[in-house]
Amino acid sequence: MKLSLVLIIYRSDSSLALKASKFCEELLKEKNINSNRIKSDFKEDEIEKYLVDSKLKPNIGIVLGGDGTFLKCANVLSDYDIPLLSINIGGNLGFLTQEKDFLFDKSFIKILENEEYIIDCRNRLNCNVCMNETSPERKIIKSYDALNDFYFKSVEEDISPTNQIQIEIDNEKVNEYKGDGLIISTSTGSTAYSMAAGGPIVHPSLDAMIINPICPMSLASRPIVIPNSSKVIIKPVKKSKGEIKLWSDGSKCMTIKETYYCEIKKGGSPCKIIRFKKSTNYYNTLIKKLDWKGDLSLKN
Repeated sequence: MKLSLVLIIYRSDSSLALKASKFCEELLKEKNINSNRIKSDFKEDEIEKYLVDSKLKPNIGIVLGGDGTFLKCANVLSDYDIPLLSINIGGNLGFLTQEKDFLFDKSFIKILENEEYIIDCRNRLNCNVCMNETSPERKIIKSYDALNDFYFKSVEEDISPTNQIQIEIDNEKVNEYKGDGLIISTSTGSTAYSMAAGGPIVHPSLDAMIINPICPMSLASRPIVIPNSSKVIIKPVKKSKGEIKLWSDGSKCMTIKETYYCEIKKGGSPCKIIRFKKSTNYYNTLIKKLDWKGDLSLKN
């Protein structure tokens, strides 16, 4: 890959990420590669204005932080078809990031120039919040995108109320989940909140959605995996007490009132993730991040 302009986005509340961004900038400058550094707390319209006004579109975006920093960048930059290289600087698990050694041993530039990498196209989800009306034309109030997941939980914070959520898949009413909430996850997001709530780990190359109830009151309410070509409708049940709030990739979106419903389906543009061929493969990442022990008989 020929690099002419690189966008460097670093975690705004991390001094380590700031230092790494300056190191990356100097390294690119030595190779006569232009770059721009910005903090991760940018507003979406700011980055949109920058990309529209810029004469050159960045060849890649380098994200310095953890999975949270990467998720925000992915949902803003994916629509501009910019491949993202995420390096774990100050993050925790880092399922979506490359090891920081590639940055500090200065090998990442040569890897990019020699095209010793794979671009993973990860599907995202889109959620349209619509008004319940009798007219055949739906009225979209707000639209959101997510690389990992959307989830629904009670608005009330002082107590921990249960909520009741009706779900339809491809125009067929499937269930009413009663409990703490509901997660709609991509395969990429299967190792995030959905896994913590007891959902299955799904390989990111599979085009799937995971529907996973959070602490359901019925033992019959189990996670299910469906094709990501499906259309999922989420409605708050009117007899349920309290309102529910929609979250996207861990960020608050809006309150879903009784008169609203959410339509969730495959997103329009995938997120392009740069993965080095020399980096740890998916299964080794699981073993490392989840601390799987393997054959315990060999530990002695």
